[in-house]
Amino acid sequence: MGWWLFFGGMGGLGGWLRGGTLVGDGGGGSGGHGRENESGLATTCIHQLLEHLISSLVDNVCRSCVKKGYMRDDYIHFFVRRPVRRSPIINRGYFARFGALRKFLFQFLSSDVHTKKQVLSLGAGFDTTYFQLQEEGKAPYLYVELDFHEVTSKKAALIEIHSELREKVGATASISRENGEVLGDHYKLLPVDLRDIQRLTNVIALAKLDPSLPTFIIAECVLIYLDPESSRSIVAWAARTFSTAAFFLYEQVIHPDDAFGEQMIRNLECRGCGLLGIHATPTLEAKERLFLDQGWQRAIAWNMERVYSEFIDSQERRRIERLELFDEFEEWHMMQEHYCVAYAINDALGIFQNFGFHENDDEHNASSTPVGS
Repeated sequence: MGWWLFFGGMGGLGGWLRGGTLVGDGGGGSGGHGRENESGLATTCIHQLLEHLISSLVDNVCRSCVKKGYMRDDYIHFFVRRPVRRSPIINRGYFARFGALRKFLFQFLSSDVHTKKQVLSLGAGFDTTYFQLQEEGKAPYLYVELDFHEVTSKKAALIEIHSELREKVGATASISRENGEVLGDHYKLLPVDLRDIQRLTNVIALAKLDPSLPTFIIAECVLIYLDPESSRSIVAWAARTFSTAAFFLYEQVIHPDDAFGEQMIRNLECRGCGLLGIHATPTLEAKERLFLDQGWQRAIAWNMERVYSEFIDSQERRRIERLELFDEFEEWHMMQEHYCVAYAINDALGIFQNFGFHENDDEHNASSTPVGS
């Protein structure tokens, strides 16, 4: 089955345009320093996998979804030239991840509208969220993207080449392909090895992120590829650094010892890309403990089966479920049960009372912004 290869063998739909970091942070690191990490995966292998992910698989999923009408993205074609048709289960899975992130992000941006907001994307890859938010007039005061140098240098080059992207980062923005940097007033793109906490701190200072401002942190299929100690260090660093923040986590989740989980792990290991953190956080409760034990005030984790049925706007679900013939229901439910969204909160400013999951979320859907708008 093609979906086994995609979701199990390539890190899952959560990688979408963050494919480089899925391997980079779990392999040679985000700085491109040429060292091996605890798994012994060499940088040359990372680069090969990165190229495969970027050029032939993960990025094309977004274009497939856009072409089929699952969502709108007027910027993805600058990063992915040739759309590749994907199966309905992959398109629907991508939409579920996309819809969850967008709903969380809009909750964050709409909280305390009089306060400046920041977004920090860990392992941003070729994500187009910033450009979409700019187009919609919803961009935060500062949007910072981090990834390893091989990714940021390519993204910086594309931003420099295309005027439609360049104008969104600001006319005065400094762009360096060699350094893999874009430094604008409200948008920063910077290279860093996420495991190097001191360097991460320095990069945050360079980006001029204000630790006192509300901050939305994104990590999609990143921490699961790191050794557990590195994941804990990043989560603890974020808890210490940002007093008012929401940390959004999407990744492979639970049941690593059942048939699906074992197959997923085997597929990844065959490609030299093991889930180093899977056995440290094999349940939803373990995902929550990852945050709570590192200093976050509260944390909640749901599997994607529940996220899709209870959190994604029901009107949007009905719309996308009419887009393609779909008969892979058993596989769909199995897959969704093995992925999760977790979020953690620090709320020094008291602005997150209504943030996150609700037990009867359909009651809140009528006032929510559609994910494809």
